[in-house]
Amino acid sequence: MPFIKFPLSKAGKLSGLLFIAILLGLKSFAQQTRQILDFDKGWRFNLGQVDNGQKPGWNDASWRALNLPHDWSIEGKFSKDNPATPEGGALPGGIGWYRKTFTVPASSKGKLVYIDFDGIYQKSDVWVNGHHLGFRPNGYISFRYELTPYLNFGGKNVIAVKVDNAVQPNSRWYSGSGIYRNVWLVTTNKVAIDHWGTYVTTPEVNNAAATVNLKIRVRNNSGTNGTFTIKTLIYDAVGKVVSTGGAIPSKANLTDTISETGINLTVKTPQLWSVENPYLYKVVTQVISGKAVVDEYTTPLGIRYFNFDADKGFS
Repeated sequence: MPFIKFPLSKAGKLSGLLFIAILLGLKSFAQQTRQILDFDKGWRFNLGQVDNGQKPGWNDASWRALNLPHDWSIEGKFSKDNPATPEGGALPGGIGWYRKTFTVPASSKGKLVYIDFDGIYQKSDVWVNGHHLGFRPNGYISFRYELTPYLNFGGKNVIAVKVDNAVQPNSRWYSGSGIYRNVWLVTTNKVAIDHWGTYVTTPEVNNAAATVNLKIRVRNNSGTNGTFTIKTLIYDAVGKVVSTGGAIPSKANLTDTISETGINLTVKTPQLWSVENPYLYKVVTQVISGKAVVDEYTTPLGIRYFNFDADKGFS
């Protein structure tokens, strides 16, 4: 069974590539790999400016309790006089604050913990336990912050989010306001596949077989050297393994943080994705240390092809 093997040292780097990962659905893996938790429930919300709302000790008991996703604009009244104008939905904007109190188990100490926002509209500031994690001006993009250095493992933690959609108009259509998409709490080991760390293409497809090219980014935050293995399996829609593969061992080393590599796999007699039959495979990539799986990353895959023809056009 072919795998990719490489040492976790601090010298060298494989060729740079662009990677996009799509994470589909909610899945919580065993503690030795990664854990992805739904972080949508149990938030508090206040519409309007709050001074020092990011402070952990702030009393938010009077704030409205809600679950995400949430859009406060759609709860307002339609008016042509709202600054968004009718072209922007004719609903109010403003400033809103969100807070959530949560715990991270003591067993997660020594791991890496991230918060993933699928979308906040717009101009968001995020704090954890009073530490400012960052500002994101754009409202139509997902983003991630690492929480690890600021967490109280086994104790209480507070996330605070300020959302500023007060400057209107700022869109040619209705945008909404607030944390309008899902939020996830992600915990990984210190050696793990990077955020958006896989990129899958199917360069050759016919009725007999499909070639699946998988590019992978592995992040090493352990600060130590060691030998790890990459193993990839492709499952069909009923959970049967239809391809297992890797590449010849590489002599290239990891850098301080990231290694990049690629493999080719083959799926025989592939089921093609279509609008009528949206058939999905699942690409599961594992990082293995000795006999232990230290990370597992799932990428959905639909196999299809397209043609450009001078006489028949695009199909």
